[in-house]
Order: sequence, then C-alpha cells, then structure tokens
Amino acid sequence: MRLVVQKFGGTSLKNAERIMAAARKAIRAKQEGRQVIVVVSARGDTTDELIELARELTDSPPAREMDMLLSTGEQISIALMAMAIGALGERAISFTGAQVGIVTDSTHTKARIKSISTARMRQALADGHVVIVAGFQGINDNGDVTTLGRGGSDTTAVALAAVMKHSAQGVRGQGPGVRPNGGDSLTPDPCPLTPFEEVDCEIYTDVDGVYTTDPRMAPEARKMESISYDEMLELASVGAGVMHSRSIEFAKKFDVPVQVRSSFSDADGTWIVPEAEWMRDVVVCGAALVRDEARIGVNDVPDRPGVSHRIFDAVASRNIVVDMIAQSVGSNGRASIGFTVPASEVRTALDVLRPIAAELGATVDSDEQVSKVSIVGAGMRTHTGVADRMFAALAAAGVNMKMITTADIKISVLVDKADGLRALRAVHQAFGLREPRPGAGKPAPARGGSKPADSAFARRPAGGAEPSRDLAALTAQLASMEDVLVTDVLLATDQGRITVLNLPDRPGECSAIFQAVAAGGIVVDMIVQNLSSGKGQLSFSVPQPDLEKALALTRTATAKIDPGVTVGADSNIARLLILGIGMRTHTGTARKMFGALARRGINISMINTSEVRVSVVVDGQRGPEALACLKEAFNVA
Repeated sequence: MRLVVQKFGGTSLKNAERIMAAARKAIRAKQEGRQVIVVVSARGDTTDELIELARELTDSPPAREMDMLLSTGEQISIALMAMAIGALGERAISFTGAQVGIVTDSTHTKARIKSISTARMRQALADGHVVIVAGFQGINDNGDVTTLGRGGSDTTAVALAAVMKHSAQGVRGQGPGVRPNGGDSLTPDPCPLTPFEEVDCEIYTDVDGVYTTDPRMAPEARKMESISYDEMLELASVGAGVMHSRSIEFAKKFDVPVQVRSSFSDADGTWIVPEAEWMRDVVVCGAALVRDEARIGVNDVPDRPGVSHRIFDAVASRNIVVDMIAQSVGSNGRASIGFTVPASEVRTALDVLRPIAAELGATVDSDEQVSKVSIVGAGMRTHTGVADRMFAALAAAGVNMKMITTADIKISVLVDKADGLRALRAVHQAFGLREPRPGAGKPAPARGGSKPADSAFARRPAGGAEPSRDLAALTAQLASMEDVLVTDVLLATDQGRITVLNLPDRPGECSAIFQAVAAGGIVVDMIVQNLSSGKGQLSFSVPQPDLEKALALTRTATAKIDPGVTVGADSNIARLLILGIGMRTHTGTARKMFGALARRGINISMINTSEVRVSVVVDGQRGPEALACLKEAFNVA
C-alpha cells in the first residue's frame, strides 16, 4: 500500500479551472494505486483579503479572532476541492485541521504542531475516499482554532506524511480532536496497523522545482533534480522561498521524501531526500540572496561569561529569529557581537538591546541597507578552498563583505544591499552553477564499477535503506512533533585560531588573506568576520599542526594590506557544536546553549550559526567541562 500527500497552494486553486486541474492530479495518483491525502491553502489572495478586512475594523485585531478568521480561507478550499473531485467521478471527503486532530500549542497566528491523530484519515482512506485536509490550521488543548503562520500549509502536508508513515510502525491515533485531559493524541498501539510501502509528499506550486538560485534574479539558474534535506534547509534559511524551513525540518526528522513540482505541468520536479554519497562530490549546489536583512552590532561589550547569553536571551524573548551571528575574539577586555535579523524586526530588537548595552557600557548600531549572499553544498565538507573561491569572486566584482559566517555546508556574507544582485550572480558563475552537474542535468557518477547512480533521478534518488527507528523515541517525537530535536553535542580540540584585527573595510582584503592561506595547502574551517568602529575583525580556525604556518602566511598577506593590521594565534581553543533539526526556527536554542555555558562561568570567544548547528569557541582547558554541561542541558547522552 502506497500513500502520497499532495499539497496545492493558493495560486494552484485561484479559479475553478485550476481547482479542477489539481483534482485531476489527485485522481491520477489514486488511479496509479496510491491512497491520496490532499492538503490545500486558501485560494488566491483570500488570506490577504481577510487580513485587510480585519484591518478596516481595528488596528490591533486579537490574535485568537484572527485565527478564527484566517482559517476560513482553507475551509473554502477543502470544500471546493472535494466537490471538484466528486464531479470527476471519484469519492472525496474534506476535513478541517481540528477534525483530523492536528493539535498545536496556543501561540495564535504562529502555532507549532504538537501531535496529529491518524484515525479519521485512515478510516476515510480505507473507505475509498481521497482525503482533503485544510492546511495552515489546527486546534489547541482548549479547543480553539489556531493557525501555523508562514509556510503553514507546507508544514501541514509534510507533518501529515510523517505521521501517516510512522503511525504504521506501531503508533495509532486515539481519534480526532483533543483528548479531555489535554494529553498527547498518539500512544503505542498493541495491534500495529498495516504499514505503507511508501509515503511521499508532493508540494505543488507555481514553480517547477528548486533552482541553483532564483531564476528571476539569474536567468541562467538551473533546476535541480535532487537535493539533500540539509542543503534545502540551508537554502530555505537564506532566501530560497520555494519551501519554508519548518516543513523541511519535518521531512528530515521523519524521513519523508518531498518533491517540489509545478501545478501547471506533469514534469518531474525536485526531490528533497536524505544525503547520498554522490552529493558530497558537488562542492556547491546552490546560491541565494536575502534582500531584506538588517545588521545589528553590539560593540565593546565586556569580554566575560554570560554577556552573549544576556543579549540573545533578550532578543529571543521577543520571538525574533536571529540569522547570522558573528562574535569575533575580544581584545583589551572588550568584544563586539554582530548579528542579523529580518529588516521588519530591527526596531523591536534595538528597543530591547539599548538598555542592556547602556548597562554594559557598550554601544548599539544597525544597518538596514544590507543583503545576505550565501552558497550551500554538501561537498564543502570534503573540498578545500571554497571560501577563498567565493571571496575572490566577490572581490573581482568589487563587492565588499561586511560580515562572514561559515557552517558545515554553508558560507554566508553580508554585503551592501545595492551590491546584492551583483554578488549573487558573481558567486553563481564562480561555482559553475549554470552548467550541468550531478543532481542538475547530469547523472550521478558510478560507484564501484556499478551503473551510474540515480541516472534517471527517479523517486528517492538518494537511495538506501531507511534507518530503523526506535519505537519509544519515535513515539516521543510524534507526541511533540515540532519541538527542536538536538541530535548531538560535539567537542573538537584539534584546531587553532588565527585572529586579525584592524583590517581595512575594503573589497578584496579577506580574499587576499585566504588566497595566501589556501596557497599554503591549509584547510580553513570556522570563519567569523565582524565590523567594529569601521574596521574588520577576522577570526578563522585551522588544524593545529598548520597553525604556525597559517600565522606566518597571514602576517605576510596583511603586511601588504596595511601596517596597522595585527595578527595573533591561539592554539588553546575548544570548539563546541550542537547539531539538530529546527535550530533556527526555534529562537531559544542558542539562548539555551549560551545560558548553560554562562552558568558554568565559561566564556564564549567566537560564535557561528547555521540551520542545523550552532558552534562556539571557548578556552581549550574548559572544553570537556563545556561539553558535559551542554549534553546535560540538551539531554544528550
């Protein structure tokens, strides 16, 4: 038995003709022998029209009543879709989020899913229906309607695929709605259900897949046939608006293959799947631009334990999602912390931070005329010189970098907003993303003399058996579906750090340094660049055996830049990494990490963040203690 969850967005349901086209896709899937669940968004501009209507009545509509209002858009869509399928001769039944038991927390307008019952959907499928479910909505423990916020329908679709897939592995819903005691709606079932052979999720939208970059910005962009969960998470966080991060988090956490495809054709789209070995041969799979970022700098803060925690605790308390964080090594007892937030939230963040900065004897500044350019690729784990290549491309294009952060498979730089598009196209060209390559127009290479892997990029192109799942752990995850999942805490003590202070804020200066280091055959890992008082502060880590060589090369390079630049090295550092799913969309993860270290009196000298990990550097002697306290804080064995 096979199941597919199909999601249709607002543009796919804009009028009767498009609704009928979506209905035909659902019916064809059923005729192919699959059971079908369809998740729909509100039609066209319905949500915007409802918001505008509310604003005509009051400037501050209550969040609870907004959820009641906005949920009606999807209810219109489910009824129309059921009618369309019925008119084409197939049986269909529509359900609201509450009717199928999508239980959320009580954060109105941006609720998070806690659990989902499968009983009513399974019964309807068994009765031969195509099941139509309203996306974007659920119900809390009090029986109130809630909505899921941005990307809510995608999130609903992937969450339904996840719970339907794994409920067949020993978990059964207790029935629709909310249990009277407010408890979880998923518990172990002594009589396991018939498992699905396959469960997929198809996201139908107005684009035909995921591209190497936004084709509206770079017409030479190439469609990808396949991309890993982690790569898609990182691209989603840096401006690839095809899918929201929350839905990809569900897909990764519960091993759900997702295909993004066009509502207006039958062409294959892009599969988002577990990482395959061939993907690591592709250095960079995509690039993205976030136009509306704002940079906040908290300058000259005391370089002591607890300061970072205090700053990000205050920001998280206002539910502001922080993106890039760059804390460079302090000097003379003071340090500077730079980070970015959505431009729409910069004023709120500044209001929170100014009193704290005044108390710490620090200053706060902001820049709303910035954009973020990022490259992403699983191959960054095993290929050297990637940062150097990116920085050289930007320097050649005359683009200055205001901030740099690196992660396992992502490098992001902050540039002037006026330079954003030029920077994106420069890096897209530098990494040959317009050319065919595995996963984007070219078969993956053969392994061990076998035929070329995934030559047709058919479903599940990453291949391989899915990992076995511990029932108790799986049940716990299903009963708190959207909680952040920290999978590991790691300690690395095999690196040293180079610190460059007073670097002129000009295009090409960082590139010159990394070109010199790369020419010495040295692998650079963590990179953090920040601006303070008009000067750049650059820190990067290298393997300890290469530290002295890297120091000499950096000093030679900076001497040609400006005699006022100072360079130092530290071999006594420890790097702590938290790995997980939902790191960025949950504002409290970094706060929890920084707080745990602060309570132990452990100072943080560098910070770097990404979608799937948060990294900090501390004094090397305290590395083991820091590891123990973070494992305790995140309950990781």
